[in-house]
Amino acid sequence: MEEDMQAVVDQVIEIVTIYGLDVIGALAILIIGWMIAGWVRSAVNRGLGKIPNMDGTLRPFLANLVRWIVLAFVIIAVLNQFGVETTSFIAILGAAGLAIGLALQGTLSNVASGVMLLVLRPFKTGDFIDAGGLAGTVVEIGLFTSEIKTGAGVYIMAPNSQIWNSTITNFSRNPTRRIDILMGVSYNDNIDVAQDTLQALMERMTGFLKILHRPRWL
Repeated sequence: MEEDMQAVVDQVIEIVTIYGLDVIGALAILIIGWMIAGWVRSAVNRGLGKIPNMDGTLRPFLANLVRWIVLAFVIIAVLNQFGVETTSFIAILGAAGLAIGLALQGTLSNVASGVMLLVLRPFKTGDFIDAGGLAGTVVEIGLFTSEIKTGAGVYIMAPNSQIWNSTITNFSRNPTRRIDILMGVSYNDNIDVAQDTLQALMERMTGFLKILHRPRWL
């Protein structure tokens, strides 16, 4: 019995002697890598915060994305410390990522479109737009969907890919724009009086540019 126990103890000591340094090295790599990933995320977050007009939704997303990339390299380094063939492991991860990407291609398309909307900023919250067959005021721009409130007060949650892959008309982007209004005048009315009345009325209204020319009558 004592010989069996001694054999077990000797085997444990041998294993600790052989793999102890590898375990300590792997733990050190994991702890240091975890700290570096957190530091890199904070640095990226601060750096993006200094960029003008950087969206508050996009900044933490990019910072976390960089953190997970660093952690992926840390995990590969830990496996390499134990002698695991990382080339095969990377190939498996690549195949798994491809399969997940094909399964979630619609969702990933929305994410990619959301990133493009947040980076290029064809519109912002509060703008009135017409895109993808939808017209209304933008309430929120997310990574997957955007929220729009129509003129009738109807709430719409639209996929970002539907908006990004269509022509976007932003009615609020420019400070001024022209509006054509057709006014009907009876044949029995005085055209000059009607024209002067309409022009005087428009000049008294606020929020409009001064009329440099008299309206054109069809």
